[in-house]
Amino acid sequence: MEYFPPALERLTEQFARLPGIGAKSAQRLAFFVLNLPEEDAKEFADAIVAAKESISLCPVCGNFTQGDGPCAICSSDKRDPGLVCVVADPRDVIALERSREYNGRYHVLHGVISPMNHVGPDDLHIKELTERVASGEVREVIMATNPDTEGEATAMYLARLLRPFGVKITRLAYGIPVGGHLEYADDATLMRALEGRREFFFS
Repeated sequence: MEYFPPALERLTEQFARLPGIGAKSAQRLAFFVLNLPEEDAKEFADAIVAAKESISLCPVCGNFTQGDGPCAICSSDKRDPGLVCVVADPRDVIALERSREYNGRYHVLHGVISPMNHVGPDDLHIKELTERVASGEVREVIMATNPDTEGEATAMYLARLLRPFGVKITRLAYGIPVGGHLEYADDATLMRALEGRREFFFS
């Protein structure tokens, strides 16, 4: 890309570092930014810097928060502190919140146990979880890691670790998606659907 100015090359390279962005997409983004009015470009850059400077991890659950205090969920007196949903990533919190069915709090691990990627229990926010459970306020822990090999291994590890505390430990039920068809479901999904079945109640 020697036919472009060095500043444009650098901008393109930075966009290419983003997940899911290839060389062509990075180039399109770089040209888009160059075509922005100067005020909009500065606002875009300022938003990135401000986010990096002001957003930190919640000292209670590990989710993103503004400043050094607890996040909005941990601070809310409308959320049940005795119910803690364990997720791997802050994005999972957003996914669960979209359902508007969960009224407890969260604990974000920031990853899953993955020996292949050299990620062990000490690399995750597991100590903080055990401290929360040991405090005696938590009555149920919901394991909401992904239903893949690493997510299952992490959930099993945590379940065994927390069992001595005497709290109720549950796992999200996985199965056939709404609008899906049985013929397209794989064996593991069907097994999960059967295991997570519930009694049919008539009104």
